[in-house]
Amino acid sequence: MAEDHPRLAEAQREHWQSTYGTHPGMYGAEPSDPAVHAAGVFRTAGATQVLELGAGHGRDALYFARRGFTVRATDFSPAGLEQLRAAARRQGVAARITTTEHDVRTPLPLPDASVDAVFAHMLLCMALSTAEIRSAVAEVRRVLRPGGTFVYTVRHTGDAHYGAGVAHGDDIYEHGGFAVHFFPRHLVDLLAEGWRLDEVHAFEEGALPRRLWRVTQTSPGGLGGS
Repeated sequence: MAEDHPRLAEAQREHWQSTYGTHPGMYGAEPSDPAVHAAGVFRTAGATQVLELGAGHGRDALYFARRGFTVRATDFSPAGLEQLRAAARRQGVAARITTTEHDVRTPLPLPDASVDAVFAHMLLCMALSTAEIRSAVAEVRRVLRPGGTFVYTVRHTGDAHYGAGVAHGDDIYEHGGFAVHFFPRHLVDLLAEGWRLDEVHAFEEGALPRRLWRVTQTSPGGLGGS
């Protein structure tokens, strides 16, 4: 896995870029259910700024902007981000959305304690090693203000595709060209160390259906605190 992983990660980047180019707006215009839930959580927490990791073509980033949040949307696919920007202009929310091409395996290009809330729908369960996932979550904690909220979703080991397709080690399986890191529950708990773990909610999505967890955790402190 150690030798294969960089090759796999680059292949996945190319696969997503091609997929967005071939299937513009592939997930539709409606926000995901986790994004709708997260918007309520963020509003209750007093957040005004949202960082979305792995925004893709932007259905959730656009929803956050329509709800009045200022959004920074990141993704490693230029094609997805271009579709997001075009949709933001059509919907009249371009002034509230900033896009940044970013690979989650690298540090976030943001200062410490600079955002109120972070959202990531199925980004952490992409072709990332456990070490890379832990590093990404550490970066989320770094850029969150004290008391900031992180809502993420991941497919877990109860999913029908877990163990199917091409095995890449570290609970990563490739099926239909997409590689997924399926989360065991202990990984969720590991990522919450040093945070307040608010909720681990099991849900299903799609026709398979995909089985996921929606995780909400809060960094220590309070918004605006020290």
